[in-house]
Amino acid sequence: MDTILEKLGVKINIYSVTYLDYLRHIYVNNQEMESNYHTLKRTDNQMLMITHLAQLLTYITGFGGLIVPLILWATQKDNVEGMDAHGKAILNFQLSIIVYCILSIPLILIFGLGILLLILIGILAFVMPIVNAIKASNGELPSYPLSLNFVS
Repeated sequence: MDTILEKLGVKINIYSVTYLDYLRHIYVNNQEMESNYHTLKRTDNQMLMITHLAQLLTYITGFGGLIVPLILWATQKDNVEGMDAHGKAILNFQLSIIVYCILSIPLILIFGLGILLLILIGILAFVMPIVNAIKASNGELPSYPLSLNFVS
């Protein structure tokens, strides 16, 4: 039985089969690259470090330590590798700091220990973003102690 190509007068040899396999391989690879083009994330440890250090804006503006990392996380979580995990850790830490500050107010009135708690919270909120910015610049995951899990 003759194949369709042989009926048309096309000679099939090992070179044509190899060439057709090569073209198929290029086509398959191009399709994979096009399908993964929008899901590729870049590694940007500097952006992660800036996101951690943006928490220190609280000491300058009073409120920027939550808003700026939130904006950076929301805009870059799909583009930067690791931004989702770092951003969630930052938001959980900042929201935890707010909760702990609110809880320390009644402790000031009741026991007077709330002032000590506020001082400890202030030190923790200043030191931990710097420590985690260094970790982010080295490509490590953040770890914030006493952080409640609000955003998962």
